[in-house]
Amino acid sequence: MLCEVRTGTVFTVGEATTVVVDPRPDLIAIGVLGADLLGRVTGQQVEVRYSDDDREVRDVVRLRLAPEDAALPGGGGAYRLDVSGRRVDITARDTAGLTHAVVTLRQTMRQDERGRWYAPAMHVVDAPRFAWRGLSLDVARHFLPVDAVKVVIGLMAHYKLNVLHLHLTDDQGWRLHVPSRPHLARASSSTSVGGDPGGHYTPSDYADLVQYAAARGITVVPEIDVPGHVNAATHAYGELNPDGEPTDEYTGIEVGFSRLHADLPATEPFLEAVFGDVAAMTPGEYVHIGGDEVLTMEHDEYARLVGAAARTVRAAGKKVVGWQEIATTPLEPGTVVQYWDTRVDPQPFVDAAGAGALLLMSPGSKAYLDMKYDATTELGLEWAGHIELRDAYDWEPTTLIDGVPPAAVIGVEAAVWTETIRDLEDLTAMLLPRLAAVAEVAWTEPEDRDWDDFSARVAQHGAFWERVGFRWYRSPQVTWPV
Repeated sequence: MLCEVRTGTVFTVGEATTVVVDPRPDLIAIGVLGADLLGRVTGQQVEVRYSDDDREVRDVVRLRLAPEDAALPGGGGAYRLDVSGRRVDITARDTAGLTHAVVTLRQTMRQDERGRWYAPAMHVVDAPRFAWRGLSLDVARHFLPVDAVKVVIGLMAHYKLNVLHLHLTDDQGWRLHVPSRPHLARASSSTSVGGDPGGHYTPSDYADLVQYAAARGITVVPEIDVPGHVNAATHAYGELNPDGEPTDEYTGIEVGFSRLHADLPATEPFLEAVFGDVAAMTPGEYVHIGGDEVLTMEHDEYARLVGAAARTVRAAGKKVVGWQEIATTPLEPGTVVQYWDTRVDPQPFVDAAGAGALLLMSPGSKAYLDMKYDATTELGLEWAGHIELRDAYDWEPTTLIDGVPPAAVIGVEAAVWTETIRDLEDLTAMLLPRLAAVAEVAWTEPEDRDWDDFSARVAQHGAFWERVGFRWYRSPQVTWPV
């Protein structure tokens, strides 16, 4: 990242400020988002205007797509941000880069003693390190309604994350209506951990979330977890069980007891129908098949079921993502293996990378943001230890697994599981400030990361979280403003 701040000059957002874009639908959408973000920060009504030539106009935030030969870093999401006392010019090769630049501008806004909002004059050239910068959100253990997920999406965009991985199914609930198997949501969506209320997303709800995320540069990756974590499915459809009887509802937090059966005639049609529907509902290129914590199944049967789910996803034109256990099965090149448990033998991941798989890094001891901060934390679990803010910041994705080449690491994804998290307030208390730390690991090259610098910067975010009403954790590792 190149950042040059010029003292003595600032760009002030006022009544005359306008966001200007070329008259294209995709750019207009980014312009509307930018105007909304600046308006929310400053309290000003920021308008959007369309123009082809306004290089001498004052009081504008100008968003432009750059030509291919522009002096920008390679890869998606790169941008250039130039702020002067007269105007702001933003250039990027893609709309994701424009969105990132607007977020950077928003993050640098400050208020002077007269109440005016301004950004310092500066020149920034920046690009993300990893293409996949995600958050895995468990809405199966406890359900989050659409409006709450939209708040999470907004928070992700603020920290330049670009993948929302929705864990939609588990033993405790099935959270997405799929047209070919409507009884899944009808019979198995009303429960949550501890008997708390459940819920599910209709196809229109899901489409709304996908569109809302896309407008903020975020892709939704849906997860249907098989062949374990399936009690919600076997409760809805008894034919998925050897005795033909539905299993009981489950509201505990144990794992590993539920499973599908490869030899039952209903199993493969179930996988084909559900994954076919989910793929058809999802415009993004990835579908997650789960694959974790199957503790009561022989490996050959596990591999058959993982293979069946993966074939259906690929047949629908999507790429396969699965938890790290799928690395022990035959994988097609380009499959994404999500690494979460650092206690296991690394060889399967080395072999998978050698065969063309990609590794997505979500180490439980660093990136599982449902872990307690310390022993006194009210919410969260402790199986992966305690994760304070610096623990979430001080790690390097490309050196987690000896023998996996850096080029095989597609990115970084934080995860938050909701066994103890009941609502949005609980969720933000566990995400903040650690989500900012993981986001910086995903964005920034290791030589540019510095704990002292990060802790000083994140200290300034507390005021923003307070202003929007988030519950958050005041880490003792940071000197927060009084």
